[in-house]
Amino acid sequence: MHTLAVTGFRPDPFAPPDLGARPQPLSVTAMPSGTTSVEAPDEERADVAAAAAGDRRAFERLYRTHGQRIFALCLRMTADRQVAEELVQDVFVRAWQKLDGFRGDAAFGTWLHRVAVNIVLSRRKRDGVQRDRTTDDDASLDAAPARPVHVGDRLDLEAAIAALPPGARRIFVLHDVEGYTHEEIGDLLGITSGGSKAQLHRARLLLREALTR
Repeated sequence: MHTLAVTGFRPDPFAPPDLGARPQPLSVTAMPSGTTSVEAPDEERADVAAAAAGDRRAFERLYRTHGQRIFALCLRMTADRQVAEELVQDVFVRAWQKLDGFRGDAAFGTWLHRVAVNIVLSRRKRDGVQRDRTTDDDASLDAAPARPVHVGDRLDLEAAIAALPPGARRIFVLHDVEGYTHEEIGDLLGITSGGSKAQLHRARLLLREALTR
């Protein structure tokens, strides 16, 4: 198993991870704000194989390709920038540790996103945050109102998503943004698929209401 130390993630500018456990320190130029590197599938497969063998530069390229989207996922699910930055650290540390077990049955980006979702949910459990129970009873879904949104005259979708109640926000992100099925969400969150559908319905209603104010 490879060891990896990732220094503070800052998506602006986008700084690659420091694989300090290797013999020579990693030194690269930060990417311009808002940019990511996009690799062709064959190049990415080669980088995954090289990174699994311990190649720091290959892992750095994977980080540059996927880091911003992983950060966006963590931010949407937590609505907390500082926590999202910490979670990105955890995701890439975990990915580095588990690359030996990546078999390529799915695209690397798909695998990495599943790692990220599991890390976010594990963090929630570790911090002792009470699980947001979901049921099929629409009345019970009104018990946790959305937080107010303060974005001046212009309300954007990201701010509206961040203002959703935690349970509804997670399910909206997992289903409508990341493409998980209700059955998969149920397995991840320990709820029924009906409960996932009910929370998604509520999330969409709250977003529609917020965006039409």
